[in-house]
Amino acid sequence: MALASSQAYAVGDDALSGIHAGDVLVRLRAISIVPNVETHNTLSALNVGVNNATVPELDLTYMIRDSLGVELILGTSRHQLTSSLGNLGGVNVLPPTLLLQYHFNHQGRVRPYLGAGMNYTLFYNNGLHAGGEPIAISNHSFGPALQAGVDVQITRSVFVNADIKKIWMRTDASLGGESLGKLNIDPVVVGLGVGMRF
Repeated sequence: MALASSQAYAVGDDALSGIHAGDVLVRLRAISIVPNVETHNTLSALNVGVNNATVPELDLTYMIRDSLGVELILGTSRHQLTSSLGNLGGVNVLPPTLLLQYHFNHQGRVRPYLGAGMNYTLFYNNGLHAGGEPIAISNHSFGPALQAGVDVQITRSVFVNADIKKIWMRTDASLGGESLGKLNIDPVVVGLGVGMRF
């Protein structure tokens, strides 16, 4: 009887933890976006900077193998640009990112993972200006992305998540048809949130 009870507990415990091929993981995080700005040409002379932002982020992971998943990250933020001339205005950033992840300890409750993939960034709602003239920027950027994180299972379906990503993104800026140079934003993105396994 004690053996049967122990086996039943083990089965229940296994059902509570772990992920497997075919599972879908949905996470909602609060993320802090910290740009690592590098500028070139006139933008460097103007000491252009980009502010941090805190926004929600949604991601979907499909487990193609017990330890391998494909994650799509969705979120948008607005950033203000500053310079030695003062505030240059703001621009919205939409950076959907696709990552291939390796999940360690996929059968356990604590599951670290690493990811690598590609990022596409759309810059939109451009409100940048200098000296009363609009600053034009390139709207599209492609770059690599790296990720590390951990999921901790709380119930059969619910887990908590901590995650950090490095994303490479850049844009070219011009004023009155004259190039101002390249702006590399390349943020580190730190997130905390909750997820559900389906």
